[in-house]
Amino acid sequence: MSDAPAPALPAVNREWHLLSRPVGVPKAEDFALVEAEVPQPREGQVLVRNLYVSVDPYMRGRMSDAKSYVAPFELGKVMQGGAVGVVVESNAEGLSVGDHVLHFLGWREYAAVNAKDAVKVDPEAAPLSAYLGVLGMTGLTAYAGLLRTASFKEGDVVFVSGAAGAVGGQVGQIAKLKGASRVIGSAGSAEKVKLLVEEYGFDAAFNYKDGPVGSQLREAAPDGIDVYFDNVGGDHLEAAIGSLKHAGRIAICGMISVYNNTEPAPGPRNLARLIATRGRIEGLLVGDHYDLQAQFVEEVGAWVRSGELKYRETVVEGIENNLEAFFGVLRGDNTGKMIVKF
Repeated sequence: MSDAPAPALPAVNREWHLLSRPVGVPKAEDFALVEAEVPQPREGQVLVRNLYVSVDPYMRGRMSDAKSYVAPFELGKVMQGGAVGVVVESNAEGLSVGDHVLHFLGWREYAAVNAKDAVKVDPEAAPLSAYLGVLGMTGLTAYAGLLRTASFKEGDVVFVSGAAGAVGGQVGQIAKLKGASRVIGSAGSAEKVKLLVEEYGFDAAFNYKDGPVGSQLREAAPDGIDVYFDNVGGDHLEAAIGSLKHAGRIAICGMISVYNNTEPAPGPRNLARLIATRGRIEGLLVGDHYDLQAQFVEEVGAWVRSGELKYRETVVEGIENNLEAFFGVLRGDNTGKMIVKF
């Protein structure tokens, strides 16, 4: 692949900038699609033409300047996120024109990427978009969060919120493959509930819009739950605490229900129940678990190839629709991973 000719580069590089920090629900006027020069790769860098980029709920937090686990997006500058692309110029050892790489300079058409920050991926082994989802950071989040943070063990009853999303759908399936006695998921539509049960193999699922989450969860898991994987927060977290069995574990991956709040969200009213149940709540950041990467790719990759683990993607076409795809994630429009194809 090293002898592949470099394609002619365009005159401009389109990229999304954050203009102002959103208050509440982000609005289109907080952002701008800007034309910039195509960057030149310096020594140790490659120029990548992005083919697929990721939009994720955590990006909402980076639009705020509140102190967090990752630096906020800078105003007036291009945003960042996961991306897979093809190398079109190389000024680095080990990466050649035509190679495909995973990196974190998305939200733009072309990126000058440090070779040490790019991971070569094989388009023959899996579709390129899969490296942003089921075999990427999303998948590792599900894998590490369930098996390490939530200390999953065979026979557990597992409840997953946001279960038709990219992380949640994978959590439930991994739990089943690892011997869960029962897996329950919540989602936001009848169509997604059907997907969870009929395609992903959940034992039960419910639409959280159909009634109180607590009562629906008790009906689906009358004997309680051992593990709750939280992607939603709010009433889902309170319901899970109410159904937690002795020594139950809760992994907090995300709380999308509160991301756009302008006032602090009230905490669960039943936290005292953790005393009686000896329950545990632990937060989850995928960056703490990259030591599991090789094990994750080997095990989950085999399940994907065999068809034992299924995944969905919602694909939006065009960089001009990158922002709307992000808004769609916050609304819950996606089934599985939200991907933007350039």
